[in-house]
Amino acid sequence: MTDKLAASRAAGVEMGARHAADVDARARFPQEAFATLKEQKLLGLLVPARDGGAEASLADVISVCHALGQACASTAMIYAMHQIQVWCIVRHGGDSAWHRAFLKRLASEQLLLASATSEAGVGGDVRSSVCAVEEKDGRFTFDKQATVISYGASADGILATSRRTPQSPASDQVIVVLPKASYELKHLQAWDTLGMRGTCSDGYHLKASGEMGQLIPVPYADVSAQTMLPMSHLTWSAVWLGIASDAVARARAFIRAEARKNANATPIGATRLAEAAQTLQTMKSGLLAALGQYEAALKSDDRLQSPHFAVAMNNLKISSSRLVVEVVGQALLACGLSGYRNDTPFSLSRHLRDAHSAQLMVNNDRILANTARLQLALREEPGLFP
Repeated sequence: MTDKLAASRAAGVEMGARHAADVDARARFPQEAFATLKEQKLLGLLVPARDGGAEASLADVISVCHALGQACASTAMIYAMHQIQVWCIVRHGGDSAWHRAFLKRLASEQLLLASATSEAGVGGDVRSSVCAVEEKDGRFTFDKQATVISYGASADGILATSRRTPQSPASDQVIVVLPKASYELKHLQAWDTLGMRGTCSDGYHLKASGEMGQLIPVPYADVSAQTMLPMSHLTWSAVWLGIASDAVARARAFIRAEARKNANATPIGATRLAEAAQTLQTMKSGLLAALGQYEAALKSDDRLQSPHFAVAMNNLKISSSRLVVEVVGQALLACGLSGYRNDTPFSLSRHLRDAHSAQLMVNNDRILANTARLQLALREEPGLFP
């Protein structure tokens, strides 16, 4: 990471931390943090240089997600979800004139992208759609009852899934890139939750229209498996690692303060701190290993499409989403009542509430069921050592 990018990241982190408590308390969009992120040109990190972007590495994006997660998990999660959408356009928009022009606009104007994959009537299965693209004279329309569009009211554009045609089966889906001028949103359901309150993941009736060139030319099944799924699990895991990292930092600060009170005795919570730090290291190792796997897989279509790769990405999500709760719980035990209270510098209330969202997005049981099916197609991998 360059010094310039590190400084830009620090500016976003500082603004996110400053307003995190108010964002959480009022369940509002973290507008101050995103004004800074846009000012620092961090929304176009993945856009190729030829289109005016930074053409940064995946590791750079993961680093920003992790850093923001330590300051404000809602800000970090919104940033992660945005980068997932950008990566889908970068990888699958190809040399489409429309998508190239949109990426240039995104980099120039620092557009914030949201996602509309959830839909009423499919039981939470994002690999099925009820709505369908209806084409006429080179233009399209579609209506979608989206149960969740995170930060939809604050986004500058949305990537939405839909059936390819009204005659297509539910699983034959495409992604449509929708600039703000291409759609209307009618609010259906508010977001009042335990944690991740600033993501503002309300439900909407999405009514869209535009030109057929806005459709990503690759089937959603391929985009999901090769790009959206691995990028989601990597960036989300980075956010959860950020939550866990800050929880451990607060626990460490508390134990040090206690140790200064009595230099002759180890504070009672020190053992829990050691446990939390060890679990945090496991989280970090898992994320870095999975990032390396994805970077290697991007160089080989066979590896990218293999069941082993899909299982590895699923396992990252399952592991990280469980361990973040474990780390925060251990940190809470280390801090005791000082961590349980809302009015101390060691408070872990927001961390604990945000952490419990991890196993629900996408639900771990759904991912485990998918992994179970993939296990049937697996062959034994070579041993760890030749």
